[in-house]
Amino acid sequence: MSKVYITDTILRDAHQCLIATRMRTEDMLPACERLDRMGYWSLEVWGGATFDACLRFLKEDPWERLRQLREALPNTRLQMLLRGQNLLGYRHYSDDVVRAFVARSAANGIDVFRIFDALNDLRNLRTSIEAVKEADKHAQGTISYTVSPLHTIDQFVRQAEELQAMGCDSIAVKDMAGLLTPLVSADLFAALSEAVDLPLHLHIHATSGQAEMCQLKAIENGCRHIDTAISSFASGASHAPTEAMIAALRNTPYDTGLNLELAQEIGFYFHEVRKKYHQFESEFTGVDTRVQSNQVPGGMISNLINQLREQGALERLNEVFAEIPRVREDLGFPPLVTPSSQIVGTQAVLNVITGKRYKTITNEVKAYLQGRYGRPPGRINPVVQRKAIGDHKPIDVRPADLLPPEMDNLRKQAGELAKSEEDVLSFAMFPEIGGEYLKAREEGNLVPEPLEPIGGAGTPEHAPVEFNATLHGETYHIKVTGSGHRREDIRPFYVTVDGIPEEIMLEILDETEPEVGGTAPARKAAAGSKRPRATRPGQVTTTMPGTVIDVLVEQGQTVKAGDPVLVIEAMKMETEIQATVGGTVGEVYVAKGDTVNPDETLVEIA
Repeated sequence: MSKVYITDTILRDAHQCLIATRMRTEDMLPACERLDRMGYWSLEVWGGATFDACLRFLKEDPWERLRQLREALPNTRLQMLLRGQNLLGYRHYSDDVVRAFVARSAANGIDVFRIFDALNDLRNLRTSIEAVKEADKHAQGTISYTVSPLHTIDQFVRQAEELQAMGCDSIAVKDMAGLLTPLVSADLFAALSEAVDLPLHLHIHATSGQAEMCQLKAIENGCRHIDTAISSFASGASHAPTEAMIAALRNTPYDTGLNLELAQEIGFYFHEVRKKYHQFESEFTGVDTRVQSNQVPGGMISNLINQLREQGALERLNEVFAEIPRVREDLGFPPLVTPSSQIVGTQAVLNVITGKRYKTITNEVKAYLQGRYGRPPGRINPVVQRKAIGDHKPIDVRPADLLPPEMDNLRKQAGELAKSEEDVLSFAMFPEIGGEYLKAREEGNLVPEPLEPIGGAGTPEHAPVEFNATLHGETYHIKVTGSGHRREDIRPFYVTVDGIPEEIMLEILDETEPEVGGTAPARKAAAGSKRPRATRPGQVTTTMPGTVIDVLVEQGQTVKAGDPVLVIEAMKMETEIQATVGGTVGEVYVAKGDTVNPDETLVEIA
């Protein structure tokens, strides 16, 4: 059989790569009737960052999205991306959570589970594969493709053979950064075709400009399934255009049999949809051959840009790109795919922003160096490892073997806010964000982040971002470097004032019901603005803007230098803020949920 089958990523990975995963379900559903008529092998609709984005930004129930798509696409396989023992979160879950998540995903509409591990530690795939087979669904074992001194075609072939032995129904090569070249694609798929008897899939991003050539060479050497994206959300950090590959293979032995004109019609629809999300567009998501050096994957680029913009550090992007390969080598050359891409990328940002490598180390990097994500592909930098975990010995077993069953405890933690097993699993994936979502739903207060209007006639599309402001006779040079996401009635804006980074909290007033004194979030932000500027070692600060997710000390408590006092979330990663000196805790200026900024005193230690 030489026919080529297509999986379209328009409803998941395509918008994850190009508009930071912000497409709303309401903009997907009108296209579903036409998508269902296309005759794709599958549509990728769920998993990856979509679950997080639904809860965090869109205030949608990701399970309800899946159910709606299942109903709207009755004739098409629905596919999801599953991170093995990570599922869709940023840690490993116990086996009972993995089995429950797979079972509910299958019951709500997923047919094909693309299962991968960020480290290619196949021990972390076994439970997911078994659970998918128990649900009588398609288990697709996945190889995370990367380039390093350790990764060879022979190694990838051995992984494919092991995945076949584990009971997978197909094998996918996931080139999340666009690192494959055409001739390497030919050699890799020739070797895989010789070694295994399963259908072979290629998922490749177009970042380096070679995706279509790589797909053709893979097809010529035994690959029969390719991932593409409708053209209006294709190319660059996304995937090869669906319409282009249909046309390229038409009237050849590899003809897809898909309707090019119908695909074009769908492309026109999403061309208009994309305009709604212009605020999430980035100039950095086009073709960029630097990916061959920094290996930043497509799904990470648009999110990385938004995260750096929120830190007021977008101009340092090239420094971060240069630092990422160095951090990756320190961590033993992990493939850069979620969650390892976020782990490496956030640490690289910290190294650049703080001006000193590993001055601040995220909790996720510490867990990685403890072996809690699995077996690193290569040798860890011992200096970095010792700095992160001290004399603790890394674990050498499958991380989930150390985790007791969690589902009963998660049900108790979620409490009455969870109305279903799906709600419990949402809480499990993201306790803070999921918990906030469930609470807001209970209160009838689910408000998605606002979409900025498209500039019309007589309306400038972009407000000035750099200007001088005169206040009380003093002139200040102001540069707006970014804005954060609205939290209830407050939205943060990041600026520099005469070159010094600052955060401005703006209250969005409700003109119909003005409230004297402002809302509770406004009062909290106003209180935060009164935090004293740090001028001495005993005044604990953060290195970057973030949100307090835990306060670990209280007034009067004795601490030693290096003891954790706060936990901050920035760029989806958690970082412990440590006491800079030993002594007694004085004033604590923050509470859980507060937004904090560098140079503010968060905790006083005397």
